[in-house]
Amino acid sequence: MKFIPTAIADVILIEPRIFGDERGFFFESWNEKLFSDVGLDVKFVQDNHSKSAQGILRGMHYQMKQTQGKLVRVCAGEVFDVAVDMRKSSPTFGKWVGEYLSAQNQRMMWIPPGFAHGFYVTSESAEFLYKCTDLYAPEHEVSMRWDDPEVGIEWPLHHSEKPRLSAKDEVGLWFADAPKFD
Repeated sequence: MKFIPTAIADVILIEPRIFGDERGFFFESWNEKLFSDVGLDVKFVQDNHSKSAQGILRGMHYQMKQTQGKLVRVCAGEVFDVAVDMRKSSPTFGKWVGEYLSAQNQRMMWIPPGFAHGFYVTSESAEFLYKCTDLYAPEHEVSMRWDDPEVGIEWPLHHSEKPRLSAKDEVGLWFADAPKFD
């Protein structure tokens, strides 16, 4: 695996080594030793799989308790995946990083605890997989606005149309009002 730094040092883009021929392909999507060798000593306790249509935006989500680190990837389609640093003590506090993840590029992204996370589906549909370091706890979940001007995420919106959101995300908190990590 190749571990590629992003504009936010703690968020890492990962390119697996892909073995393929006319029959198809194989790659490791998780290897504890390889991650540990680059300083990512994580234990995963939950796997999630979602499917969404083009124009769906899921996020920006995080949990204040039972914080989750996430290893994310796409197994069908393409998304623009985004992480926002919610750690007040971080030099990148309030900054965001976004990467295209797709079934074609096979890239993954590591999003550590302390980040809001979301993705926007750029293809006709997408299936999104993520491994989490803690269990989902809806009572501790925060939804931050996807379009907060203070954060300024540059979403690649289809035909510049407003994305389709869940009811929870429609009423997400502005960055200034959202709880932060120390």
